[in-house]
Amino acid sequence: MIFNLVIEPRAILDIQDAIDYYDSKRVGLGEHFYEIVDEYLNILAKNPFFEIRYKDYRALAIRKFPFIIFYFIDEEIKTVYIMSVFNTSLNPSKYPL
Repeated sequence: MIFNLVIEPRAILDIQDAIDYYDSKRVGLGEHFYEIVDEYLNILAKNPFFEIRYKDYRALAIRKFPFIIFYFIDEEIKTVYIMSVFNTSLNPSKYPL
């Protein structure tokens, strides 16, 4: 069963900030980051039932980069809402949830 994905504005900003940062470190690294994130979003569309971190919010760690995708699922309408793509290198008190 395929779920719809809705990427919230905060998550879009998180992704763009990371792309900009990685491109400033090495040309093409931002694009590579985006490709990896896209792979993980496709995984979530196919099977979003990963670990619940807080209340109804779930998390999926990105292995090749220090980021966690935070999201919640509306099972009735088969939709995954991507709330944040959080950089785990930041202060944990800045967790989005």
